[in-house]
Amino acid sequence: MVKCICINDSSKPKKIPAEKWIEKGKEYHVSYTLMVLPQKQLAFELHEIELDESCFPYSFFLADRFAFTEEGLKQLSELIKDCTEIDMSIKELMKQTILQ
Repeated sequence: MVKCICINDSSKPKKIPAEKWIEKGKEYHVSYTLMVLPQKQLAFELHEIELDESCFPYSFFLADRFAFTEEGLKQLSELIKDCTEIDMSIKELMKQTILQ
């Protein structure tokens, strides 16, 4: 997990309850990264907050809401690579899998 600080907690979607929203200045830990559509932006799953079905269609927080230390950016880069490799291996697995 990669430590980050929330720098932008504005524009909370109405679908996300206050207790599941981020707080400016608070520390969080990124546990997963991906690109989200239609924004085509990097987004994070946070260890501390689970955006469940009640928050649909919101499942992740956009990366531009957070800041990182230099060391944190290095760790984030590695996490992005790991998540991309996982995504690619799942895609390859799906190509090799026959659905019934």
